[in-house]
Amino acid sequence: MAAAALHLPHGLRAAGAPAEPVGAARGGRRRRLRVRGRVPDPGRPAVRPDRRARPRHRAGSVPVGSSVVHLGPGLPVVLGLLTLLAAGAGRLSGLEQDRPVVVAALRATVQLAAVSTVLVVVVRSLPLSVGFVLLMVTIAAVTAAGRATGLPVRAPGAARRVTTAAVPVVAGATPVVALVLASGTVPLRGAAVIPVAGILVGGAMTATSLAGRRLREELAGRRGEVEAALALGLVQRDAVLEVARPAAATALVPGLDQTRTVGLVTLPGAFVGVLLGGGSPLEAGAAQLLVLVGLLATQVTAVWTATELVARGRLLTGVPR
Repeated sequence: MAAAALHLPHGLRAAGAPAEPVGAARGGRRRRLRVRGRVPDPGRPAVRPDRRARPRHRAGSVPVGSSVVHLGPGLPVVLGLLTLLAAGAGRLSGLEQDRPVVVAALRATVQLAAVSTVLVVVVRSLPLSVGFVLLMVTIAAVTAAGRATGLPVRAPGAARRVTTAAVPVVAGATPVVALVLASGTVPLRGAAVIPVAGILVGGAMTATSLAGRRLREELAGRRGEVEAALALGLVQRDAVLEVARPAAATALVPGLDQTRTVGLVTLPGAFVGVLLGGGSPLEAGAAQLLVLVGLLATQVTAVWTATELVARGRLLTGVPR
């Protein structure tokens, strides 16, 4: 008598019935998954939650959040000792720079703490980021005016001096910032605009300060040569430039030296910052190269503009006419 056919639930088999071949079971499962658009490796499980939860980093990158400085109780102690070391060296050397060193360190601490708090909000808004850049330009102009002229901020004519000092700062930084943004090299976001603009504005400020101070000293020491050139019939601009150009060129020495020795002597901030942000060494090198070449363009333009202003009797007072 023929055995009655039994209808068993899916996945169960009758006792004594031959087991389904493993290959057939896997083959059927692979066919079902192929219809859905994914074919797993037969030797691997279909789902590996442990690998999904595992963070992935590119080769040569640094995990986001890495830092070369540990924020602990040792940090303020080291900062205090370094400040005392610098102040002590300034006192013992006879340079009388102990007080300026302490004041600069305290100001840097307060300013960086405030800026770190403000930037959390500012970088989220492009208009606020632009306003912050304009604030940096204003402070840079005030600083450059004081260094170049040697006059305190509260001295008479401060508004005119600051406005004049802002010209080389803006003339140096604006074209470079506009170029890198227009080309798409730097994205138009607050988190990208503020650091790049800050580096370039700071470079223009330093170049203007150094050029103005060097020109002031050179024109004071070689005033007779300028007056002799005027007596020979040269106009004021040409007479001053004969003395001013070689002196102003010395303001470019720090930037040129930094660019020449990058990677051999120093690893500047942009390079290290990109690495700590999770970028590859190639990305860090590209960012640093952009910053260095941009700084050169900024500083050369700023020094050129400052020299022209001095030659025309605008930035400094007491220039022979």
